[in-house]
Amino acid sequence: MTDTRWVRSPVGPADQHFATRRDTKSVLVLVPHIVAGTRLLDLLPLLEADHRVQVVFTNPEADENWQANHDFLHAQGGIVLPWPQARRSTFNLVLAGSTRGIDDLTAPAMLVPHGGGFGQYRTWSPPGATDGPRSRLRTGLGPDQLMREGRTRAEAIILVHERERDLLAKVCPPALNTAVVAGDIALDRLTASLPYQDHYRRALGAADDQHIVLVTSTWSPRSAFGRHPDLFDRVIAALPRERYRVVGALHPQIWSHHSPWQIRSWLAGALRAGLVLLPPEEGWRAALVAADHVIGDYGSVTTYGAAAGASVLLDHNPDQPLLPGTPAAVLAEHTPHWDPRRPLIPQLRAADHARDTTGLPTRIRRLLSSQPGQAGQILRRTMYGLLNIPEPGHAVPVSPMPLPKPVPA
Repeated sequence: MTDTRWVRSPVGPADQHFATRRDTKSVLVLVPHIVAGTRLLDLLPLLEADHRVQVVFTNPEADENWQANHDFLHAQGGIVLPWPQARRSTFNLVLAGSTRGIDDLTAPAMLVPHGGGFGQYRTWSPPGATDGPRSRLRTGLGPDQLMREGRTRAEAIILVHERERDLLAKVCPPALNTAVVAGDIALDRLTASLPYQDHYRRALGAADDQHIVLVTSTWSPRSAFGRHPDLFDRVIAALPRERYRVVGALHPQIWSHHSPWQIRSWLAGALRAGLVLLPPEEGWRAALVAADHVIGDYGSVTTYGAAAGASVLLDHNPDQPLLPGTPAAVLAEHTPHWDPRRPLIPQLRAADHARDTTGLPTRIRRLLSSQPGQAGQILRRTMYGLLNIPEPGHAVPVSPMPLPKPVPA
């Protein structure tokens, strides 16, 4: 949706006579979609309690984005600048979860991955092409992603693992001097939530003797939900309701593109049969902490589930390329693959056995982050370095996840 009206801005000189706090450093949070937004929200507690900093938000290229992103941004309660206004404003730092819109701003930028890191394969097709000969593979670390006109598009490119730095050295050496291996703040928050498993289980409505099965899907026709429209119905029908609580987590892009109304309509039968559906904004990490089993595809939520200690049954798509050595590729190699034609409970037991005999949770955690527990400190140090002011004296917070709030059935 397009909004050409400008708003009163605490970061613009025209409205400074309204300000109570003046001479603050301005931080623009660049949110092109909900997935980027939820990851950037993990960073904002690092700026809390600092009266020297003013944070505002924007949606780049807003007329080309989704209503869901507009609603997500305004739900945060911050100032949301229309994109034309943001482009003409001056900031001290831009936090970006995607490269979209980053070239139109002159402020120093910190680029953060919004999934399990930049170093994984994605299928890309030129505009107008379909899956086929014109499609090709790329990582998020190529020069087409990170460079423009001979310079890097961000002053700090955040990597989750030293492995990504090695990949960057091969595919885009000029960007090495901006790379910061910070670890994975999403994983750190998930880890901080593990002691509260019982609280999350109760919030999901699980009884003490029930197993929680989280069914998750990324987006695209290659995803679990794209390949199996009856994904949730199949799982619910295969599990006794008194012994299993089935929870669903769909990629925010599915919600954004098809609409919350359509998702609830498509899943109406599963919701009536007991599916606990999580909203797109948050809840998936709390559900992973609560889960005994995860049934999922190549999306990052499945990988985080393995790191949280759940057993994983993979909806494997051999047509989806995975970069060897990445968490998703290792998971695909060492976990059983879901067969919807066979009884489900024995497959869940096989997934339990694979987890318990391979040490997979520890291995996946090590692949997700080479700086475990350190992401907050490294990210805050990087942000304040770009802002050119000293870090606050208080400790860096690592907050557990809030209780999940399922979509009303």
